[in-house]
Formats: sequence, C-alpha cells, structure tokens
Amino acid sequence: MIVGRHIIAELYGVSKDLISKREEVERIMEEVVKEAELTKVGSIYKQFNPHGVTGIVLIAESHISIHTWPEYELVNLDVFTCGDFKKAERAFELFLKKFRPKWYRHYVLDRG
Repeated sequence: MIVGRHIIAELYGVSKDLISKREEVERIMEEVVKEAELTKVGSIYKQFNPHGVTGIVLIAESHISIHTWPEYELVNLDVFTCGDFKKAERAFELFLKKFRPKWYRHYVLDRG
C-alpha cells in the first residue's frame, strides 16, 4: 500500500539572489504551495547570518522543507504529499522552474 510520494532533491547552481534571504525563499515556497494547489496549515522560516535559509511549510497533505547554502549555490528540498501523487510532482516541477538550477538530482520514494 502506498500512502504518499516523497521527492528528495538537491538543486545545484542556483542563483545566490534567490536563496540568500528569507523573504525570497519564503515567496517562492508560498507560491509553489498555492500553484500546486496544496493546503497550507502553517510555515516557519529561519534566516542564517550572513545568508542561507531553512524553512518548512506544513501542508494538510504532509510537508515541504528547504535548506539553502548560497555559498555553494545549493538547495536541499523535500516535497512529501499524501493522496494525489501528482501534486508532489507538480510542486517539484514548479520549484525547478522558479529556482532554475543548472542541474539537479532527485529521488522519488513511494511511502507506505
């Protein structure tokens, strides 16, 4: 029995301008949640000094989390949804569109 889809990704070569500051990371995360038609429950973000962000959005379907390392142009991303698996895939596609990595690797785990 499969209860959810979990996409774990590493995005490389992401513009430092997109991932250095909380405001920009939060904007992208919130846009993806809305555009992927996920149900936001709450969110929290942490700005690191001098740069870098960690954030999590709790969604009714599960969660999305992000960790950024601007000095390495790196984003670590988790997208986990229960129910409609296409929503996890849609969210991941949106992250790729918005962060525009030079390359990435990802793993898809069917949970359950």
